[in-house]
This record gives sequence, structure tokens and C-alpha cells, in this order.
Amino acid sequence: MRKFITSGEGLPRWSAPISHAVVVDNLCFVSGQLSIDEEGRYVAGTTKEETARAFQNVFAAVREAGFAREDISFVQVDLIDLRDIADVNVVFESLFEPGKRPARTVAQAAGLPYGARVKLVAVAARERAREA
Repeated sequence: MRKFITSGEGLPRWSAPISHAVVVDNLCFVSGQLSIDEEGRYVAGTTKEETARAFQNVFAAVREAGFAREDISFVQVDLIDLRDIADVNVVFESLFEPGKRPARTVAQAAGLPYGARVKLVAVAARERAREA
């Protein structure tokens, strides 16, 4: 069974022909999230602000898919400037408990939509499949 998350509370409206997330069994794959508000507008800010807003969107997608923040097992962070990783770490540490933080990769991007500073991709996993 697959579940496609295309809209929901707290999720931005997208013009792109993709889903915010796709659930397959006990996994939730979250599409790249930027600092986008619910109306689909890019919200420019510092790296910390954009990271926090992008995480709001990740959490909204996970929630709409029937998963919890604690189910997030992997996060990919794409940055325009790798020197901003310290700012990402501050936000990351504030959102996830020590000892329960997801695995993570960080890469520098040549460019991101809207001129964004950061993009987040996430995967959430549950111990066993349950209906969402």
C-alpha cells in the first residue's frame, strides 16, 4: 500500500507536480523541503530561520503521513554554503533529543529553488507498519 501526501495542515501549497511525502509500509519519504510558507511563498531568512521553517514543513509532512517527529530516521541537508553548517547544527540540536537524533548527511548545492539557503530531505520509519 502506498499513501501519497499532497496537501494537509501546515504544508505549503506547491506548484510542482510532486508529493510532499510518500508512505510505503513502515517508511515515509519526505520530498525536499525549503523555507516555504503555507501559501507556497519562499520565506527568506538567515540559515537558522530557513532551517527551522524547512523543518516545520518536514514535521508537517511526517504528521500528515501518520508518523511522529521521533520516527524521523534520516535527514539530508543541502546547503548553498557549507560554512553555514554550524547554524544548521544549532537548529538540529534544538529539535532532536541527544541520543535520539536521526542520521544525517550534508552536501553543498550549486543552487536551490528561490535562492534558498537550505533544503531538507527526510525519511521516517516506524517499528512496524500501522494504518495511518
